[in-house]
Amino acid sequence: MTFRLSTASYRNLHGVHPSLVDIVVRAIEITEVDFRVIEGVRSPERQRELVRLGRSQTMRSRHLIHPDGFGHAVDLMAVGDLNDDGKVDHQDRAITWSRVWYTKIAAAMFTAAGELGHRITWGGGWKTFYDGPHFQLEQG
Repeated sequence: MTFRLSTASYRNLHGVHPSLVDIVVRAIEITEVDFRVIEGVRSPERQRELVRLGRSQTMRSRHLIHPDGFGHAVDLMAVGDLNDDGKVDHQDRAITWSRVWYTKIAAAMFTAAGELGHRITWGGGWKTFYDGPHFQLEQG
């Protein structure tokens, strides 16, 4: 089965680096798990709030606009992790951070990045803070 990005997902990709947008668009075509883009570029105020809530660890987030004028990170949410209103229920971490779904999404993202000649980092592979929905272009 082939999935497609929703209008809301495309809207959430506004301001994201074109290379990362291309990776996400290719990944949705090859993934085993349907997903949505729930966040791309963040304002500094939003980032501060996420740090305060413990959902992010740094104010140097790749979601913020960089000198090239783009954000370099996205958060992808498995459709099965969304409630009936299409919003994430952060209270239900057993579902929200389902490692099986995010491992499959990550496989599609890494495959897409490789096909397109880019390198990405996945928050699900971090040693100190598991962030399954997070993907970012590698620096440099």
